[in-house]
Amino acid sequence: MQKKGDNVDAMRVIWELAKERLTTEEIKNEMLLRTDGEGRNPWHNAANWGDVDEMREICELAKERLTTEEIKNEMLLRTDDEGWNAWNIVAFGGEVEAMREIRELAKERLTTEEIKNEMLLRTDHTGRNAWHKASFRGDVDVMREIWELVNERLTTEEIKNEMLLRTDREGRNVWYIAAKGGNVDAIRVIWELAKGRLTTEEIMNEILLLTDGEGRNAWHNAAFGGEVDAMREIWELAKRD
Repeated sequence: MQKKGDNVDAMRVIWELAKERLTTEEIKNEMLLRTDGEGRNPWHNAANWGDVDEMREICELAKERLTTEEIKNEMLLRTDDEGWNAWNIVAFGGEVEAMREIRELAKERLTTEEIKNEMLLRTDHTGRNAWHKASFRGDVDVMREIWELVNERLTTEEIKNEMLLRTDREGRNVWYIAAKGGNVDAIRVIWELAKGRLTTEEIMNEILLLTDGEGRNAWHNAAFGGEVDAMREIWELAKRD
């Protein structure tokens, strides 16, 4: 079975051959920037596999052939057909080490505003950002990685409005999404963050009582999905606070 990193030696052989046979423009357009049927270039695909060795190799090759602007626009900001850039792809895949790799490159190449808008707040066609997606999957490690960057780059008001209270196209915020996914660990993480950022009134109205487009709150939806553990967790937290 092929493992992460197995492709790096092959990539180096192909790269050396390309340098002998292709023009600089052809290397750039056909090897580094060409996208597949999903709108993903090689950097996106290495990110999707969580292959950090391959990501680092592509990044080094890109630094040889691409301008600073091209690295920013084609590797960090370019989105696939689903509207996801490399950061979103690795966050959705639960690849924490790859997230850290992209984060370091982004800190070198992107402005605070670009990191905020393109990595933390970018949403897909469902209106969910990477934070929402991680909560639905119950991927607490990814949630914590995102939250660390959030604390660096967002204001207190933005954290409240964009991370805790923002709803997707179904009217569901991150707490609701975690409950719908039946993810008790994610529910607990969000609850602790909410207690530190929201008023008692906001917790009651926006966390416990918020209803979606079908008139269901998080408790209803956990019940509807048969998520008994999530129901119990919500019940205990509601009683406690």
